[in-house]
Amino acid sequence: MYSDLRLGDVIDDFCVKCRRLTNHSIVSLLSGAAAKVRCRTCYSDHDYRNEQAPPSKKELAKQKELYNAVLAGASASVQAAPEEASPVMEPPEERAPSAVAEGPSDLETGSAPRPAAKKTTKGTRKK
Repeated sequence: MYSDLRLGDVIDDFCVKCRRLTNHSIVSLLSGAAAKVRCRTCYSDHDYRNEQAPPSKKELAKQKELYNAVLAGASASVQAAPEEASPVMEPPEERAPSAVAEGPSDLETGSAPRPAAKKTTKGTRKK
């Protein structure tokens, strides 16, 4: 592509802010290739995109539909395959006593758990 790139050289790239192909100055190099560039129109810095625009929303929606179709096909084949017998772990019979006795739990009293107290920050008003 480009040979002997140096900092400050001008190259073409797709600007994410301008949303078009514009001139860019090289801001950083990585292994002899441009890593970050600065648009010479709007002066925004971004990663070098190899002159390619990001995919449109239509393209992303199409990719998502294809991905979901593949997942649906994969999950159907997994469900159709016989499952191997896996050992089931049983819960322990007795619970170890807690180190701190706190009184009756919500399960024993049948009441709903209490919501956590909200922290107020300086400068906010209660409504």
